[in-house]
Amino acid sequence: MSLKKVLRLRHTLAFQLTIWYAGMFAFSSFAAFLAFYLAAASVTHRHTDQALMSEVEEYSSLLSLKGIETLKTALMLESESEGANKMFFRIVTLNNEELFSSNMSSWGDLGTSRIALERLKNGANRVFETLIIPEHQYEIRILYDIISPGKVLQIGESLEDNARLLGVFRNIFCAIMAVLIVLGTLIGWFIARRALVGVEEVTRTAMDISKGVFERRVSVKAGGDEIDRLATAFNVMLDRIDVLVIGMREMADDMAHDLRSPITRIRGIAEMTLTTNKSMDDYRTMAANTIEECDRLLEMVNTVLDISEAEAGTSKLIMEKIDIAGVVRDACELFQPTAADRNVTLIFRPSDTDNSFVRGDIQQIQRMVVNLLDNALKYTPSGGRVIASVNSDEGQAFISVSDTGIGISDHDLPNIFKRFYRCDQSRSQVGIGLGLSLARAIAKAHGGNITATSYPAKGSKFTVTLPQFSLSQ
Repeated sequence: MSLKKVLRLRHTLAFQLTIWYAGMFAFSSFAAFLAFYLAAASVTHRHTDQALMSEVEEYSSLLSLKGIETLKTALMLESESEGANKMFFRIVTLNNEELFSSNMSSWGDLGTSRIALERLKNGANRVFETLIIPEHQYEIRILYDIISPGKVLQIGESLEDNARLLGVFRNIFCAIMAVLIVLGTLIGWFIARRALVGVEEVTRTAMDISKGVFERRVSVKAGGDEIDRLATAFNVMLDRIDVLVIGMREMADDMAHDLRSPITRIRGIAEMTLTTNKSMDDYRTMAANTIEECDRLLEMVNTVLDISEAEAGTSKLIMEKIDIAGVVRDACELFQPTAADRNVTLIFRPSDTDNSFVRGDIQQIQRMVVNLLDNALKYTPSGGRVIASVNSDEGQAFISVSDTGIGISDHDLPNIFKRFYRCDQSRSQVGIGLGLSLARAIAKAHGGNITATSYPAKGSKFTVTLPQFSLSQ
């Protein structure tokens, strides 16, 4: 592996996770060893102390049964059998007068502790000491105990055996730790790589999409873990982006198509007026037609911007408590003259309950209702009827606008809320095909929706659902 690859590997998440895994494993293993080592050291020291106390009891019994000389002989034999450099014995009085001592040549000038003798005088049963002397590599454990009135037995034992035992334990542990750290690192690397497989696939998918492969998706396994949820969320995001991109393309195509007609008319009127010998009235007519077509273009652009803001959730809505029944009633009164001119009966049916309040931007809600009523009146022939009603149920407010117009075919019904979409029957009417798109965008911006049902030649019904106003809002 080259140096560059090693340096790049050092900055990867898999490498960092592996270091964390190995570090935590090494730390926990060391902590476990330390606890076990301290426990083992405590047990060995306690075993040594118990052995020393057992010997004191044995020698105290020997003194009481056979006298001091027999005790001295036994102590000398014990010291020689254990080794003069590993154990020594000394008998002293409480005033530190030496009565007997084994071979002390290996112990230097080690004497008795005045502090220990004072503690025995003050009533202590026994006194332990742990010393380090230059003549010995290992620690020495010493016990002072009274074996008869006025006589103190001092026993000293080298802790060499304990130290060697604990040293062997340390060496074995270090060897095991080295193996475990290497094994833990390998296992940590395997776990990290396995855990990040899904992330790498998401990364590869994102890179492919950045290169233009927009149909790529991340494969989702059936595990249901965090990586699978990330992949699912990533795919949902891609699907949403794909829908938005397709919508933008369709909108651009539709706008280009719808903009071309008025621009062509403007250019045609201007060209005909300039290339022929027209009067001043003709120029005024050309200017008026141009203004009318420009107004239509501005209306189209502004409506598209309003729809985009509403769908993106960036509209600056002034939310307040709105009496939706009052809004629909006022809109019906506004459209009564238009309905009369078209010989269409416009009826408003209020809610059966008093709770028809919603929370929203009143101007946007009015605009939505106006679009629905205008659309219904536009496609209802003379002698027909349009009914606007308001109802509420289970925390929802319903606005319904039904007509006895030309209706919508089953082929066109799924597409009527798309931008610039116009049914074959509606192309004879003036319009840009954005009214229903804007109405649905406003409804969704307020947490609601619009549905439509229709029967050709019998009429259509549009129903807006909005959340009712509550005191918690």
